Amino acid sequence: MTWFVYLIECTDGSIYTGITTSVWRRYAEHASGRGARYTRSHPPEKLLAVLCAANRSAASQLEYRIKQLTAHAKRELALQLTGPWHAAH
Repeated sequence: MTWFVYLIECTDGSIYTGITTSVWRRYAEHASGRGARYTRSHPPEKLLAVLCAANRSAASQLEYRIKQLTAHAKRELALQLTGPWHAAH
């Protein structure tokens, strides 16, 4: 099963990082207030980036490494993954 690491920009400008097997389902959960405690108080504004991982262990390790980055570094990572067009929209 493929796992994904995703970055969400919240309405306050913070960036939430998580893992899932279904990015759209998980984003919908965050948006509806049924997601992580963090996104209940910091509602999601947009999906910044998605990375694929071979399994849950790899996804968790990647999530941990991304969570160690500053918000600026997370935005730079998202820009590298999605390109400048996506960042402008």
